[in-house]
Amino acid sequence: MDDNLIILAAGASSRMKQQMSVNTSLSNEEIQQANNRSKALISIDTSGRPLLDYVLFNANKAGYKNIYIVTQKENELFKSLYHNNDRFRGMSIRFAIQYIPKNRVKPFGTADALYQTLVQYPELKKKSFTVCNSDNLYSKRAFQMLRKHKNSPNALISYDRDALQFSEERISKFALMLFDIGGHLNDIIEKPSLDQLHNFKDSSGKLRVSMNIFKFDGNMFFNYLKNCPVNPDRNEKELPTALLNMVREHRTSAIGIPLSEHVPDLTSKEDILILKEYLKNLRI
Repeated sequence: MDDNLIILAAGASSRMKQQMSVNTSLSNEEIQQANNRSKALISIDTSGRPLLDYVLFNANKAGYKNIYIVTQKENELFKSLYHNNDRFRGMSIRFAIQYIPKNRVKPFGTADALYQTLVQYPELKKKSFTVCNSDNLYSKRAFQMLRKHKNSPNALISYDRDALQFSEERISKFALMLFDIGGHLNDIIEKPSLDQLHNFKDSSGKLRVSMNIFKFDGNMFFNYLKNCPVNPDRNEKELPTALLNMVREHRTSAIGIPLSEHVPDLTSKEDILILKEYLKNLRI
């Protein structure tokens, strides 16, 4: 089983820092955190715990032991909150830095973040590991499904689009995944048109999307990270690009694990109140 979890938390959080599109009842403190902190460190409950606490609690319950949090170079708040933290006994928490190239002002994307992590911790090149975002609240079940998966060297959770509790406008922007009859990933399509949707339904009649939680074999995947091309539209090296390049050379190397449940996230300030409401009935 896979005991290694890499949490990507080095993004620039550009959309979170934008002005709110509608008036909300966010406090001044919440607005200040949204404008100045990594999304993973924004407080999202009445006790002030950040989202990353909840991600780590679920990962801990799922059995992950070795945690690698990928941050930007300035990560003092991450270290103060999670270095030798008694709340996560049994977990070894390390930090990797996603350094920004001199000719850029923002990090170079998720594939670059994972590549730099494997360079800094070369033992991961010989192991399997799970990778996820820091601003999505994945369930214990999702983590367990990937951690215990053994049927292929690489895997990802393929979420039922109908179970996601986002607006129709937001969901329509999600890329769709195409799988073969055996559940192996064949393609990822950005912004398909409405008349294309029927082509992407799986054997159960569901449209499947990724919420960016994967399991990778380090030995197989490393060179695809190293050689990942830059997305011409977003000017970043992205994990789905590296994944598709691997799949095109190894057709049955990655399988989708179907799951039907919501995945709360923090993208904009408006999401803070939505997530706080979602968490009211959870007990950790």
